[in-house]
Amino acid sequence: MKVIESNFDSASSHVPTEWAAINWRRVQKNVRVMQIRLTKATLEGDWRRVKSLQRWLTRSFSAKALAVKRVTENQGKRTAGVDQQLWNTPLRKFAAIAQLVKRRYRPLPLRRVYIPKANGKERPLGIPTMKDRAMQALHLLALDPVLETVSDRNSYGFRKNRSTADAMSQIFLQTCRKVSAQWVLDADIEGFFDNINHDWLIEHVRMDKTILRKWLKSGVVDRAQLLKTTAGTPQGGIISPALANWTLNGLEAELTKHLGARFGKSKIEKLKVGVVRYADDFVVTGASKELLETEIRPWIEAFLAKRGLRLSTAKTKIVHIDQGFDFLGWNFRKYKGKLLIKPSKKNVKTFYEKLRKIIGEHMMVRQEDLIRLLNPMLRGWAQYHSPVVAKQAFSRMESLLFWRLMRWAKRRHPKKSAKWIRRKYWRSVGNRNWVFAVDFVPKDGNKGVMELYSLAGTSIERHKKIKGGFNPYDPQWEAYGETLRQERMLKHMRYRKEWARLYGDQRGLCALCGYEMDMETGWHDHHIEYRVAGGSDALGNRVLLHPNCHARVHGQNLQVVKPVPV
Repeated sequence: MKVIESNFDSASSHVPTEWAAINWRRVQKNVRVMQIRLTKATLEGDWRRVKSLQRWLTRSFSAKALAVKRVTENQGKRTAGVDQQLWNTPLRKFAAIAQLVKRRYRPLPLRRVYIPKANGKERPLGIPTMKDRAMQALHLLALDPVLETVSDRNSYGFRKNRSTADAMSQIFLQTCRKVSAQWVLDADIEGFFDNINHDWLIEHVRMDKTILRKWLKSGVVDRAQLLKTTAGTPQGGIISPALANWTLNGLEAELTKHLGARFGKSKIEKLKVGVVRYADDFVVTGASKELLETEIRPWIEAFLAKRGLRLSTAKTKIVHIDQGFDFLGWNFRKYKGKLLIKPSKKNVKTFYEKLRKIIGEHMMVRQEDLIRLLNPMLRGWAQYHSPVVAKQAFSRMESLLFWRLMRWAKRRHPKKSAKWIRRKYWRSVGNRNWVFAVDFVPKDGNKGVMELYSLAGTSIERHKKIKGGFNPYDPQWEAYGETLRQERMLKHMRYRKEWARLYGDQRGLCALCGYEMDMETGWHDHHIEYRVAGGSDALGNRVLLHPNCHARVHGQNLQVVKPVPV
């Protein structure tokens, strides 16, 4: 099949000769067009066409440029692999595009690092080189549309526009009514990322098998020792979450098919079986304990065994909904027939220990600097739990935090009275007393008050769950996806009403490149007329830009035009 890309990559067009000259809006459009074609071919089951389109996409200039852009602008851009190479200049970034070729490609071993886990143990991460990261990002562009099209409806981990809150909402829908399932299989896979069978992955994942085999067998350098990799996928690779999702894909659909063949399609609803998965964590609901123990758990164990995996006997359990279970930092339990979802005790304890450690390590910093450290943590934790019954947990955490901060203040001024400390560090703001706050002077010169984020003041709002069949690469879902993305971004920006207003006026699009902004891309607040040149902070003089677009504006002295609100 002969495929011709749009003008940007055709032989007759002018390919950019430097990084700054790349038209990113055109690049993203070209890749998007081919991803839509891949989705259509997958829906039709035309796997030969899928393979051909993937080959074409991974060889295109647009996809290669986008892959390099991703790995040089994400959080790991300053973390080198075993070769100690970074692509930190425009010249190196542009040169890297030409390096992304399959011919004679041989990935280098991963650099093993360890990060602490909540239970005190360490999680191993494999850090690929910049080139290997870019190659993974390149092939992910061709794999993700296929994966999204064949994924289970209620799989929510590491997928576009899906979150833990969506998984929580689906469990609520499956267990909240009187006639809902009363028993839950709370499953845990033992050493998931370390034990996935390589042969199964190579045989079943719809991507270039030669490249995939090289990644899986590349080895790892751990404490200056080169080790072979015979199973598993490295945590830290860009494509690892997609491979993990592919491994567990079919858990929901194939289980439903099995139960239909076993009991008959007409009786499936009476079984009340539902699967909700987030990455490698999942729960299965059922009408009875016997059904989960004798029918569903053995089937799941056989399903996992084909992939080299097994359930943890210590952590996997079958519980009644009245007993409750923890999942993704929440506790799900019915109290006298009413389902309540609350922050789990483990999650609350872990977060408090994190706050205690931060405060203890910053005994001598200024009050405003401590507030700057704590506010993002408090806001993030509160927003995570804002869709559930969390008011009591918020109030309790705020009380514990108050006494921790009081101890912080007394340690700084051991000879001062409580009244003096109260006047120095706490004040009344509006109708609230004992607010940990300080006067400060921002850049605009207007005196203001910086206060600690109020957990108790966080509003509780039910999360609007994403539709199970949503596919971000299918044109028929385009309008739904755009509305969903804007609603969630505006909700996230609510504490900064001016950002929400700008985002709404721009329809969620960057004012420079015209491409969508979301939580993944991030955004910067740009003044059209610079403040140093007398520009004001009025909304008419401000726009939202992608972080890299903002850097281009200042680096190349580009002019940004205020979009016309719709």
